[in-house]
Amino acid sequence: MEFALQSKTTNCKNCYKCIRHCPIKSISFASNKATIIQDNCILCGRCYLVCPQEVKVIRNDTDIVKNLIKSNEKVYVSLAPSFISYFSYTSMDELVNALTKLGFYKVEETAIGATIVKKAYDEMLEEKDRDVIISSCCHSINLLIQKHYPEARKYLANVLSPMLAHGKDIKSREPNAKVVFIGPCIAKKDEASLNSDYVDAALTFKELDEWLKNENITLKEVSYDWKKEESKARLFPITGGILRTMECKNEEYQYLAVDGVENSKRVIEDVLNGKIHKCFIEMSSCEGSCINGPVSNKEKSVISSYIDINKSAGKLDFKEGKLTYKDITKNYYSIGAKEATPSEEEIEAKLIEMGKKEKEKILNCGSCGYDTCREKAIAIIQGKAALEMCLPYLMEKAESFSDNIVSNSPNGILVLDEELNIQSLNKTMCKIINIEKPSFVIHKNVSSILDPHDFYSALCGEMVFRRKSYLSEYDKYIENTIVYDEKFHVLLAILKDITEEEVSRQKHEEIVKKSLEITDKVVEKNMRAVQEIASLLGETTAETKVALSSLKDTIKDDR
Repeated sequence: MEFALQSKTTNCKNCYKCIRHCPIKSISFASNKATIIQDNCILCGRCYLVCPQEVKVIRNDTDIVKNLIKSNEKVYVSLAPSFISYFSYTSMDELVNALTKLGFYKVEETAIGATIVKKAYDEMLEEKDRDVIISSCCHSINLLIQKHYPEARKYLANVLSPMLAHGKDIKSREPNAKVVFIGPCIAKKDEASLNSDYVDAALTFKELDEWLKNENITLKEVSYDWKKEESKARLFPITGGILRTMECKNEEYQYLAVDGVENSKRVIEDVLNGKIHKCFIEMSSCEGSCINGPVSNKEKSVISSYIDINKSAGKLDFKEGKLTYKDITKNYYSIGAKEATPSEEEIEAKLIEMGKKEKEKILNCGSCGYDTCREKAIAIIQGKAALEMCLPYLMEKAESFSDNIVSNSPNGILVLDEELNIQSLNKTMCKIINIEKPSFVIHKNVSSILDPHDFYSALCGEMVFRRKSYLSEYDKYIENTIVYDEKFHVLLAILKDITEEEVSRQKHEEIVKKSLEITDKVVEKNMRAVQEIASLLGETTAETKVALSSLKDTIKDDR
């Protein structure tokens, strides 16, 4: 089956936002497109939430569920306890009626499975043979440990999650039943796929919402008290909620709640490093736990959702679940192989290739999505990242390239702001205006070095293109082109020094002028002699005059 979360690369704008927010960097970047690395992904949904182009897409399993219903099987809904926050505007009866209209046979709360699980946790603690126990309710946390901290698997509570426990419980009561989980989590789709004996499919609240709309089924907005006395396990989706449902009688243990992947990673590392002992740790990947799942109601604050859940939970346990600790035992295996860490020599070589040879170049700015330049170098070596993802590297490369072009241009280049103050000039421009360094004129008005008339004209929208002028103060002829960039509010002037060409042209014109003057004098002073010669040769005076005039025109045309 297709992975629960896909990255549709068509509209990806290589902004690296998904990489920056991915807590375990399970995003690969190639050909200017970001792709989810399924073997590393823990389906926490962070990339789905932050992608500005919405190219991270959750697998839609609605059709699978519709087919289950069409098969005339008894299809049960296992409704995650966070439904109370998501659908707080309506009533339980409204919700059950709507699900029944869709074709579901019966609706039960996943909190029934949570009750079974929390009892198993208490039994586990009474055994007193474990050091640290990490709750196994959150599939993303389970994946985090199985994929990235496999040596910590022994600390995971070896029982099913509430969703799976509930599914197994339903099927123990109704052997031919089909179970569909509905909640705020992407990871549950993956967990259902891996454990199809217990749960046949998983939908998100958003998928349910869309399905109801497509069927024109509206949930009425009614004032409703969700409180139910036998519903203590409804507390599971809030941080610390699991602990609040447990007995926690064993005083040898400390009882702690941790939420968020980054916090969870630190705690797992502390456990592995022997810094934590005799502790039961409730752990969830979402900050605020399931009420802040990736497909929860984002229009509500975590506090508002917390209050909804807190008000709905009673003081007694659900009575429906009949399974025991031994019925829901599960072992968690390693998934995939840990990526090999490159050698120090390889990392050092890649850092140099990234332009990070000197310490001052190692900025650790995070613009590429990785926290440090070293992490980025490792990702490149592992084929997960591209060299060009480093913004400072690209900027430096671009600046170096453009500076090289500008600095070595045979034309003078001058950049002014809209007040005609000099912002930049190259060495050729310095040569034109006879100064040693650009710093001599930077931030001064252009009028201090040139006639500002053409610059004012360009600023007013007039085209200044290859306009010739003589700079008397520098004894130079130039050809000037000025472009006004309205977007960046600058004037760019390109001045071509044409002094040699102009002087050569003037000398040529002077020679032609002198030649014409001499020709005129010859014509005027020697017409008689020419006439005599012409008569002797049998030519007319007119023919001779035409010949001399033709010579004169030829000299003129050569100017």
